[in-house]
Amino acid sequence: MTKIRVGVIGAGGIAQIEHVPNLLRLKDRFDLVGVYDPSLIARTFMLNRYSVPGFDKLDALFDLKLDAVVIASPDALHKEHVLASLKRGLHVFCEKPLCYGNADISELIAERDAQKRVLQVGYMKRFDPSFEAALAHLPGTAKTLRQVSVEVSDPDAWPFIRHHDWQRGDDVPKDLIAEVTAKQRAQVSRAVPASLDPVAFRGFCNAYSSAIVHDVNAVHGLLDALKVPPGEVVGGQIFAKGDGGQGAVRLLDGQALWTMSHLTVPGLPEYRERITLYFDDAALELEFPSPWLNHQPTQLTVKQADGNSLHSRNIRVGYEEAFIEELKGFWSAITEAAPVRNTAEHAARDMQLLCAMATWHATHHGQPLLEGTKS
Repeated sequence: MTKIRVGVIGAGGIAQIEHVPNLLRLKDRFDLVGVYDPSLIARTFMLNRYSVPGFDKLDALFDLKLDAVVIASPDALHKEHVLASLKRGLHVFCEKPLCYGNADISELIAERDAQKRVLQVGYMKRFDPSFEAALAHLPGTAKTLRQVSVEVSDPDAWPFIRHHDWQRGDDVPKDLIAEVTAKQRAQVSRAVPASLDPVAFRGFCNAYSSAIVHDVNAVHGLLDALKVPPGEVVGGQIFAKGDGGQGAVRLLDGQALWTMSHLTVPGLPEYRERITLYFDDAALELEFPSPWLNHQPTQLTVKQADGNSLHSRNIRVGYEEAFIEELKGFWSAITEAAPVRNTAEHAARDMQLLCAMATWHATHHGQPLLEGTKS
């Protein structure tokens, strides 16, 4: 079996808890040779916990003759890290969001194509065995679809990772943090054609781009299976001081509506995430556990009518871990020319929708469009 020499860019929580141990577990496919992070604390943890050497300069990681990288750096650094990796001729797996705006994603697509390399985005739900089963058990068609509902409440990671051995890298220099913040503001300004106040900015970056983007991508996959074309954003609200994000999309010329909401409830250690598709006489529901709880199966339920009777089926096809399966998919795309399941084009479609929702919110709350844009 071909082994890929891989490095990890970013040694924060998602790398410590998921990507690094999963790459080491997949040692028949990957040879993990090092990580890059500006935090000495994070690098030291990686060395002590996983015997993986750390580097404080990105070029030092690149010099290890890599085949590929896994990028888990802060969102605002994704573009430059992906671009630098592609220019080095490396295959790239990048955590979501790939970028905030389509112009930046288009630049990455052009470099990917020029280098003829794999660029895969970290939407692990597409590799969830229950999501895969949902695609095969859709109980209706585009002609009978009536509504798509997404509801997420999330305390963030803390209740689900406190039992893990991990270390927060809180020693990053303040000037570097300020530099990343400035990059984030510039990228969001390019992405969203409206002026965002501090609450809207926070909500776009967090509730939209870092959280509900997963569900947007998953729903797009379900709609693709139904051959439902892209819809029209008809609502978007950022609320709860930026901890909440909501949106609505008109589908099939008004035949169906896609509604979504995400709320961080920081003091409530309960996670709920549901995607439900309603048809004329049936429904399909996916209920996801917290993504930090490995090998906890997503519940897939199909409900159908038989006259006056309701029949519900719970479908379970396996216990594979989506975070691991997406890395297997990355390996297969590199070594076996398997199709990339989560492409940059998919990421562009997801972010275009979220940018439109943020624009809706801004323009309906007195925040003007930026000069040179259209409503």
